[in-house]
Amino acid sequence: MRIGIDCRLPTYRMGGISQYVLHLLPALAQLDSKNEYIVLHSRKEAGDFVPRHAANFRRHNLWTPCHHRQERWALAAELLPLGLDVLHSPDFIPPAYGAKRRVITIHDLNFVYYPALLTGESRRYYAEQIHWAATSAAAIAADSESTRVDIIQRLDVAADKVEAIHLAANPLYRQEVTDTAVDLTLRKYDLNPDFLLAVGTLEPRKNLPFLLRVYARLRAEAGLEEPLVLVGAKGLLYEKVFAAIETLQLGSFVRHLSGVSDQELAHLYHGAGVLATPSLYEGFGLPALEAQHCGCPVVVSERGSLPEIVGPDGVKLDPEDEESWIRTIAAVLSDPARRNEMIRSGRKQAAKFSWDETARRTQALYLGQSPPRTRVET
Repeated sequence: MRIGIDCRLPTYRMGGISQYVLHLLPALAQLDSKNEYIVLHSRKEAGDFVPRHAANFRRHNLWTPCHHRQERWALAAELLPLGLDVLHSPDFIPPAYGAKRRVITIHDLNFVYYPALLTGESRRYYAEQIHWAATSAAAIAADSESTRVDIIQRLDVAADKVEAIHLAANPLYRQEVTDTAVDLTLRKYDLNPDFLLAVGTLEPRKNLPFLLRVYARLRAEAGLEEPLVLVGAKGLLYEKVFAAIETLQLGSFVRHLSGVSDQELAHLYHGAGVLATPSLYEGFGLPALEAQHCGCPVVVSERGSLPEIVGPDGVKLDPEDEESWIRTIAAVLSDPARRNEMIRSGRKQAAKFSWDETARRTQALYLGQSPPRTRVET
């Protein structure tokens, strides 16, 4: 079987979807040495994303750029000579044709729930094509059971067409780190251990003004002295976050970091007192998984996919209930026994997610099989 995997996006944008396909490829290479894989690159890509030492994987360059207005048809025409049995489009939208079987990954329905957060171009690309994409694809991978249910209900897709296939963290976050390495990163950013940490793009669905109100009250009512560290790029409407910082007079106590490397982020997880994720919506919630690998206690919203990530023993709260967040974060930071138990259970939960399993279940979609759907405990 000849399987094509669209790997053009990393040339244009190294975000979450790009990381997904770059981690999936070597896991597939470890799993499958029989089928032929064609890794579809942008012709502009100077690097090579083909897994090393994988004789059944090869590169093929394409002229069609990502998110082009005529991409659906131009890409299809380019793919036709390859004679693909399967094409995996990991960025939601497949070409109109170009393979006998088209598989897509829908990571979330952010553009359905929060259309105002997209640029006009992104809104056109995703929102205007997603119903067609879901109907046209032979099979759909969803990052979580929560997203799977969203796809079935909001896009009117048959339930047996959509599989929840959890992602996994970058293997870097599973690695042990030394105290010295953590201390060096903390010194670089002028931080002491046990700060409150939030990771993700600064945008409305992350619910950061709520977290800032919680943090202000923790300082006033619980005597919290450690800073709140926000790690992430500025997204749409990010100004509201900084306006809230100013209104709450937290300018001296909140730190915003961007451009942080994966290695440095791992050190920040190791040094933090707790990761707080009060998001209103997440398709997967990767920072919570990364933090659990690093032994950082995690408190998350009870909405979207986050309960799946932290599991039945994870701490899940209403993202609109300030009292519960204040009480819980204060307890985590002040109770060593509770903190240690959260670290233990978090690492145990994180170990359930692996790229090997992601690859196994994804390959089943390529082959037209339906892997047993495991019950997700939340």
